Amino acid sequence: MAIRVLLVDDQPLLRTGFRMILEAENDVAVVGEAGDGMQALDQVRALQPDVVLMDIRMPRMDGVEATRQITGPAKDGPAKVLVLTTFDLDEYVVEALRAGASGFLLKDAPAGELVQAIRVVAAGEAMLAPSITRRLLDKYAGKLPSGEDPVPDTLHTLTEREVEVLKLVARGLSNAEIAADLFVSETTVKTHVGHVLTKLGLRDRVQAAVYAYESGLVRPGAQ
Repeated sequence: MAIRVLLVDDQPLLRTGFRMILEAENDVAVVGEAGDGMQALDQVRALQPDVVLMDIRMPRMDGVEATRQITGPAKDGPAKVLVLTTFDLDEYVVEALRAGASGFLLKDAPAGELVQAIRVVAAGEAMLAPSITRRLLDKYAGKLPSGEDPVPDTLHTLTEREVEVLKLVARGLSNAEIAADLFVSETTVKTHVGHVLTKLGLRDRVQAAVYAYESGLVRPGAQ
């Protein structure tokens, strides 16, 4: 079945461009468009897309709040959000990731990268390189806790190995890189990542990276 995509951007020309790119793919179907966050919520309820391609800065309701409502506890449907941004270090992207976005992509990314990103997010994975997320978190470290606050109780539910894996996820390492670092198989890494997400109530690697920073487990700028 084709991946159902909703395009959300306040610039019609950009939406048209994205539509042309995506409709050239056999496994992707653009089911609707919206020009702001309010319209996006209505379209998500009506069309039940798999992936919402979400702009951040829009009138009436911005992409951060729309993402929060689409992916939050009271969400109405399975939609995942892929954030679009003009700049690779946009402070609003951090908020969008916290709000529940599965990742983000630059608006000027190559067409093939856009299509692949949608496929990745639709499959339930975090979008592309977690290292990009780390750069964002490092850039806006001032918005995150200093690390002097008490460690969240939920962190104590993890085993020592799971904590190691979480730190490496937050550093932007792929499963293959984590496996090499810990001298274990990729399958074992996937199992550990799954346990981390389940125990901490997180949806994907992006949220795990945000959690690692916010909990003080990983310090901004640390290697």
